[in-house]
Amino acid sequence: MKRKLAVFGSTGTIGLNTLALARQFSERFEVVALTAGKNLELLAAQISEFKPRVVVVQEESARARLSKEFPGVEFLWGDQGLVECAAWDGIELASQGIVGFAAMAPTLELARKGKAIALANKETLVVAGSLLKQAIASSGAQCIPVDSEHNAIFQLLVGRDVTSVASIVLTASGGPFWRDTDLDLSTVTPAQAVKHPNWKMGPKISVDSATLMNKGLEVVEAHVLFGTPMENIEVWIHPQSIVHGALWFSDGTCQAQLSKPDMKASIGYALGYPERLPASVEKLSMRQMQQLDFAEPDTARFPCLGLPRKALAASQSHLIALNGANEVAVSSFLEGRILFTQISTVLEQVLDCHHSTSVCVVEDVFSVDRIAREKTASIISQMSL
Repeated sequence: MKRKLAVFGSTGTIGLNTLALARQFSERFEVVALTAGKNLELLAAQISEFKPRVVVVQEESARARLSKEFPGVEFLWGDQGLVECAAWDGIELASQGIVGFAAMAPTLELARKGKAIALANKETLVVAGSLLKQAIASSGAQCIPVDSEHNAIFQLLVGRDVTSVASIVLTASGGPFWRDTDLDLSTVTPAQAVKHPNWKMGPKISVDSATLMNKGLEVVEAHVLFGTPMENIEVWIHPQSIVHGALWFSDGTCQAQLSKPDMKASIGYALGYPERLPASVEKLSMRQMQQLDFAEPDTARFPCLGLPRKALAASQSHLIALNGANEVAVSSFLEGRILFTQISTVLEQVLDCHHSTSVCVVEDVFSVDRIAREKTASIISQMSL
């Protein structure tokens, strides 16, 4: 039987790779739902090819336009449309590739409904990790991480006695600026920041990779996913992006997971679990593995790496505030309103002035996020380039 697959964020990098695998393994997956933002031309092509039954778009005007072109498809729109799609009984497996805070509500709904989730969105785990775990425990949903690092750790932990694990390792490419130690980071342009050396990603996550905020958030993600204490999560700079994660054991030995830097490797594992999709990516050659470099990250030059640890040590609401502030700050940098180096400055100010509040239900998450975004916008409005 084909598994009924929904692709959230179908026109983004994760979505495109997911659909490439759905195309390659059409005997295993039936694409029944797609969601997308503003790339309507690509979305229309995807609808024509995969013939989903439900499609979610960002704006009502897009729903009206596409519903005329595809009269047999049920079109939903906006944030509520994403939640309604997530709740639909026709979905068995969902690839969640929506970027940022917007993915939280539909991801929680997928978990509440007991779906299998291939989760590429780290922000949901950062801002609502405890709520997501509660939903999974209650419904029996399955959640497999798609971030290559957490997917690697997940694979290494399958069938293993976790008491033998002393620490886990997340690797980081270092982004586009790690090697250029003489570069004045205050001069970095958005075009430079989004040009990742190894991975093809969207602008927001590319900037997060350049600041190393992405890796800082992944520390929190690993803490939530695996229950690993923060002090037992290591970050290694590994510019080749071939070693994706590793485990150190209590006897001082280490095991690692290696593959080409291709998102289809971790997406394919998450979609096929507990089986492996055959040859979803090309095997590494000896030549590609002949030089593997590792280094400690420079937290003084890239202060964003340490901010999620600081927030995690403070409270859950600090994590929510940091995530919301980062989305606003990165957007402001991409729009040319602040410097690359001012991203961390803004985030530190938001954390320093945030007062911890209780987070018990999803409405609390929305409230803290909204206040943090407003505070961030106010700070940025008073800054000068």
